[in-house]
Amino acid sequence: MAGTPPPGGFAIPRLPSPSGSRPRHSINNSFSFGPQNLVDSLAEANTSGASNQRRTYLDPSRSILQTSPLRSSPRLPRRTKTTASRHPLATDTTDVFQDDADDEDDEEEHEWGIVDRMRLWRHDALMQHLYDSAAFWGDKIVSWTNDPNDAFWLAQTYFLKHEYSRAERLLTRPFPTTPPRTGPLAALNNGTFQPPFAPAVNAKGKGREMPPPMAGSPTDEIAPGVQRLPVGPGEMIDVAIQFEEGVSRLVDMSVACRYLAAQCQMRQGKWSDALEMLGESNPFRNSGRGGPDAPNMDGGVKIEASMCNLRGLLMLKLNRGDQAKACFMEALALDVKCYEAFEQLVDGEMMTPEEEWQFVKSLAYREQTPADADFVRLMYQSRLRKYKHTEEHAEIRRRLVDEYGLGDNPDVLYSFADALYTQLRWADCFAVTSRILGLVSIHKATIPLHVACMYHIKHLHSKLFLFAHDLVEREPEAATSWFAVGMWYMCAEKYPEARTYFSKTSLMDPRFAPAWIAFAHAFSMEGEHDHAVTAYSTCARLYTGSHLPLMFVGMEHMILSNLKLADEALTAAQHMCDSDPLLFNERGVMAFMNEDYESAAKLFHDALHLADALEKSKLPWVSTYINLGTALRRTGRFAEAKREYQRVLEIDYRNVAALSFMGVTEHLLGNIEAAIVKYHEALSIDPINGYVLELLDMALETSADMGPFGTKGGPPGGEERWEQTMREHRDKGKQVARSELTADDEMSL
Repeated sequence: MAGTPPPGGFAIPRLPSPSGSRPRHSINNSFSFGPQNLVDSLAEANTSGASNQRRTYLDPSRSILQTSPLRSSPRLPRRTKTTASRHPLATDTTDVFQDDADDEDDEEEHEWGIVDRMRLWRHDALMQHLYDSAAFWGDKIVSWTNDPNDAFWLAQTYFLKHEYSRAERLLTRPFPTTPPRTGPLAALNNGTFQPPFAPAVNAKGKGREMPPPMAGSPTDEIAPGVQRLPVGPGEMIDVAIQFEEGVSRLVDMSVACRYLAAQCQMRQGKWSDALEMLGESNPFRNSGRGGPDAPNMDGGVKIEASMCNLRGLLMLKLNRGDQAKACFMEALALDVKCYEAFEQLVDGEMMTPEEEWQFVKSLAYREQTPADADFVRLMYQSRLRKYKHTEEHAEIRRRLVDEYGLGDNPDVLYSFADALYTQLRWADCFAVTSRILGLVSIHKATIPLHVACMYHIKHLHSKLFLFAHDLVEREPEAATSWFAVGMWYMCAEKYPEARTYFSKTSLMDPRFAPAWIAFAHAFSMEGEHDHAVTAYSTCARLYTGSHLPLMFVGMEHMILSNLKLADEALTAAQHMCDSDPLLFNERGVMAFMNEDYESAAKLFHDALHLADALEKSKLPWVSTYINLGTALRRTGRFAEAKREYQRVLEIDYRNVAALSFMGVTEHLLGNIEAAIVKYHEALSIDPINGYVLELLDMALETSADMGPFGTKGGPPGGEERWEQTMREHRDKGKQVARSELTADDEMSL
């Protein structure tokens, strides 16, 4: 019976320990080896006489598929086919993943021993999520075999049990690379097996000086002739002094083990230690064994790319955003199948919309996934932001639906919903997101869109309350659940409570961008504009590729009349994204406040042009139409201003601002009767609007002064004379009110 996996499996050659040549002089140098040691060991192993079958354990161009067992279960005897019909639940399908019975005729029968049977128990328990059972039997296997493959799977089991410290200890402790003397494998090598930690006959130096173990010494032996490995902080120092070969750590023998150990350290919050385990940069980059040009040997995800992705996550934990971005980009360049790196780049908005489009488009799909290049590229491009390349995005979605049959796939439907939300078509977006959440109860990317649509659509506020309550019941540990709670408090205008839940969301998931933006919105809506500027500035530092925080900073500065700071923020946002209609609208408002009405009118026109190009709903852009009409009116282009106000009334015939401004334009043109009609229409909707009441009084006075044969032409002097007349009329009303109040006081005396 074979005690170790066949040569094609995850077999670790018996390389000398990196610390075996000389004693280390510090715990740091002895206990924690950098990844470059793996690269050097790899080069040494490849130049030695090691067999080709044992060269894959340190290959960064492979995945960890080589660690999988070659055979998962013993073959069952062939069954006699029956024609009798049985209930579907009574049909035994335990062998559906086994090879066809006809292929067994030419294969050699395999005898299963205790170790093989327990390996089967371990993997079957893992597949059935019986992690305690898998750990129990896996621990006995490792004690018998000392096989690094078995130790790796035991560490994986501890990781799945969330016992990260235990898994890290197994991966970083001294480990013998040969089976022990006692146990089911003691008969190996015709009984001539010597433990790896006993001094060899031809040992030199300290190895020869070691005295043989004394019988009856409980501290030095675990069995007669078998000495204990040292433990404690200086364990590797002791190993380096006493033993020259046969003992090493798993992290010094396998890239997969080192990657798993770094994962365990990150889960424990030991970010600096995990980064030291992986290295500050990719050690395989210039080694000749890795890089984007290295072929993928087994078709899986390159572990080199996974290590770069983990390195990027650690950089984020250490607030090194630029280096994290470089790590994620390198991970995708190494292997386009590493979706986690793509998700961090795109959802974390680390690049501007144009940068991410060009980067994702230029990845080596053909070279790395020749058969699936188009599909992977289309899926990635469908997740990008929709501010630009609208025609390309539409074609991508069409191909995914028509050619690949993914019309009801949640990720493809999310691309449709994201495009609709970018176009501010909230009702249509809500219909798509409802479909997605009907297919899958939880879809992390969809929930923020679904919640935002319910916030914008007033009659869905009560539904938002029920949705948030349901999320908290089903997924209390998810950040999106508490984000929905905070948005419901925003609907109820309870802004302090909303900020409390947004803060909780950001603590649960620091890279959840909607919570940071909503937190700043809560300050702005409450009138705390200084705090809102601070919150938006924090968002801008966290999401360096998003123009939205900078745009919101500019809007807050305009409210605070800090026009210079507002202009700087809006200009910076414009450099990051030059295709957002809302940004053009805000820049138009900025120009209007600077009394540059021609530039304001042009910017408002550009914003509406972009909105039409994106086929957006016109209702959210009513304010921009009014702004354009007002800017045109200030430049004396009354006919064009009337046309813009009329468009607003076609969209919303009860818009008080459009009706009153239409009346002002008619008044300036000398059409007093038409102006009076518009003022009355506005007052029929908002009877106590003081501004419209003053305008109506002026129009009535003008109409009375003109008489039936008066000339038309409006107030002389245009807008300036109009404003002066408005001020005089207002002052006159205040004087009348003051005189009436004085008369009342005298009468009371």
